[in-house]
Parts: sequence; C-alpha cells; structure tokens
Amino acid sequence: MNPEELLNSPDQPKQPPTESPLVSLERDLKFFDDSIREVSTEIMVEGLSNYPIFIAHQHELQLGELILDRHDLNSTWSIHASTLEEFLERGVIKKELRERFVDTYKNPSKFICVFVVTPDGANFVFVPYQ
Repeated sequence: MNPEELLNSPDQPKQPPTESPLVSLERDLKFFDDSIREVSTEIMVEGLSNYPIFIAHQHELQLGELILDRHDLNSTWSIHASTLEEFLERGVIKKELRERFVDTYKNPSKFICVFVVTPDGANFVFVPYQ
C-alpha cells in the first residue's frame, strides 16, 4: 500500500500540496532585491533612519509607503518602506522594546529587515541581499 492511499480516500481527488507563503515571498524578494536595496540606502543617506523596515503583505495596509505594488508588478507580495521610528510612533513596536529591536537588527547593507504580514499574524525576518 502506498502512503498516499492511507491519507486520501479512493473517491477523493488528490490535493496538490499548498506552497508556503514564505516561498513566494522569498521569490519576490529576490526579484525586488535591487529596488529594496536602493530605497534602504536612500532612507539611511537622507538621514530618515538607520533602521529601514520593509513591510511585505498581500492586502491593504496603512503603514509605511508603498514602493512595490503586487498588482502593477504581477507579483504575489506588495512592499512598503518604513522605519523603526514609524513603527514606534504607530505602536507596532512598543517604546520599551526599542533597544531589544535595535540589538537584534542586522546590518542593513547586508540584510533586508522585512515585517511579514499574513492573515495568521506578523513577524520580522531578516533576508540577506542577493
């Protein structure tokens, strides 16, 4: 007996495995890599922040500034640019947790700080530039 026969009843069609949203995010971030790096550098050079944050989402979001729209680019994820300062101001990061965030923040010339927003929640990930 095949393992598939244990999982599916014979009259049920086999469901293709669903792709993790992080797989499509990784693919989109590779595609957006140069654009994100350019915006990150501008944020730091213009003195807006030493802590650029990029928000990846698949729905409407009122945080940061839209820089890459999934509808215009035929991609899965939209990307907004923001900063630690905006996250503190808007209460996304509590002021008392600022130092912890700064301590875990990775070098912005080598890593993209991504705040990933999904229907299941949101979390920070650091993705190396390609």
